[in-house]
Amino acid sequence: MFQKPTKSRSLILLLLVNLIIWSCSKNDIDPVVENQYLVSTSVIGEYSTTQVAQRVDNSDFGQGNALITSLVKGLVKYPIKVYKVVYNTKGVDGKTLQASGVVIVPTTTESLPLISQQHGTLSNKADAPSLYSTGASETYLLASLVASNGFILSCPDYIGYGTTQNLDHPYEHRETLAQSSLDLIRAAKELLNQEKVSWSKKVMITGYSEGGYATMALQKKMEEQFPNEFNLVASSCGAGAYNKTAFMKYIINETTHGVASYNSLYIWVTTAYNSIYGINRPMTYYFNAPYAAEVQAKGPFANIPVSINLAYSDTFRKGVNEGTDTAFINAVKDNDIFDWKPKTPTQLYHGTADQHVFYFNSETAFNAMKAKGGDVTLISLPNKDHFTAIQDYLLGTLTFFGGKK
Repeated sequence: MFQKPTKSRSLILLLLVNLIIWSCSKNDIDPVVENQYLVSTSVIGEYSTTQVAQRVDNSDFGQGNALITSLVKGLVKYPIKVYKVVYNTKGVDGKTLQASGVVIVPTTTESLPLISQQHGTLSNKADAPSLYSTGASETYLLASLVASNGFILSCPDYIGYGTTQNLDHPYEHRETLAQSSLDLIRAAKELLNQEKVSWSKKVMITGYSEGGYATMALQKKMEEQFPNEFNLVASSCGAGAYNKTAFMKYIINETTHGVASYNSLYIWVTTAYNSIYGINRPMTYYFNAPYAAEVQAKGPFANIPVSINLAYSDTFRKGVNEGTDTAFINAVKDNDIFDWKPKTPTQLYHGTADQHVFYFNSETAFNAMKAKGGDVTLISLPNKDHFTAIQDYLLGTLTFFGGKK
């Protein structure tokens, strides 16, 4: 038998209905979004345009060239806010770990693009982007200048620096360089949403030397594995060792410069791949005496002031040249990133006189990519070496990215 609801029951029913409607409406309008990559953030500092411009005076740009100094200072447009970011990524073993980096945000209401800037080789862990030191840090000067010009900057430390400094850096390892860079972009996206920063959703990527190699690895990963995740509009790679197979064969067979600081990077790649790929041979397999003991004791900081082909052992050289050392050959090949088809407009900068990372790395990459129909341009810098080419790369990249805003 139907019972007419009492006044109190009607009131309770009305309250329940309103609560349900309010709850559904709130969840639809303001959902709780949990960060998947961003673990924590802390503000390193906020800097005025004057403070950013003053950094130029204390840099190489400010030493003796008034025109260049004036041009570089002219980049300064907005104050910047610098965040240290801790985020989830994957290590060499594929397991999740917490890495770090920096995100630099211009202080403006304009909707700006994001640049992921991969740093070059760091022999000093104090120069990691997240430490934001005044020394040789690319982030403190260059990334900050670019950010002040009107770009959001994402600058990964890589594995082996910052929060992961207790680990060995997997030097020139394609997968971890790409993964740690990509995951910081993802964390930066979550940070921008969290801080309600307006950005244009455009992404550009760049780096020089190891950073050039890391940028190419990042681009390949983004285009081939996650083509719809970000709007990648431009890539600028400077002097990267993209053709690892040709590079290794060259240095074990040809007479080169004999510069110990350059050789340390070749040693670093050799020892890193030996470890990363579980080959785990003694250094006496790779190097002749007395260099094997030096490498065993000091790793990439070993002092080998001769053409590096003289330091490598005949056994190792023979195994690579004859194709019998499949373990090491396959490790090197796994890090080749020169022969694929980039869809994003890509610029390769390289000095033709580079005796550090030889010019053929960019030349063979350009030829292979162009043959596949890739959107790639090679900017050869005649008679420039690894260091004198940097200025051309920086100014060219900024012009290139400015046209993609």
